[in-house]
Amino acid sequence: MTTRRGDLFDPECPTRRLLDRIGTKWTSMAVKVLAEAAPREVRFAELRRRIPGVSQKMLSVTLHSLVRDGLVARRVEPTVPPRVHYRLTDLGLSLEMPLAALRNWAEEHMARIDEANAISDAAMKGSATGME
Repeated sequence: MTTRRGDLFDPECPTRRLLDRIGTKWTSMAVKVLAEAAPREVRFAELRRRIPGVSQKMLSVTLHSLVRDGLVARRVEPTVPPRVHYRLTDLGLSLEMPLAALRNWAEEHMARIDEANAISDAAMKGSATGME
């Protein structure tokens, strides 16, 4: 199998779809929780408890995408109800470092972003009221 490098600026490149999937807050949080547990597995219910605000459906969709992309391995115990376990693959573990850097950057700079938003919102409000 030949490995090709993607081209983000090519509208047909699947890199764009991949970035859409891995760039979500739920993906970042799921990868973080799974990385902290590595190499152990984490059950679905535990993942949901550890990711505040995620719905069961959104977590399921996120994990399905991560499994499909080969970033997460899924194991089902044939019990009633089934116990579903997840763990990062080696490829998924390689994603944790760049996502951690992005999470850290966001946490470090959120106050500055909030300030910029407030300034922009005030300027927009001021220009809107000046037009009336």
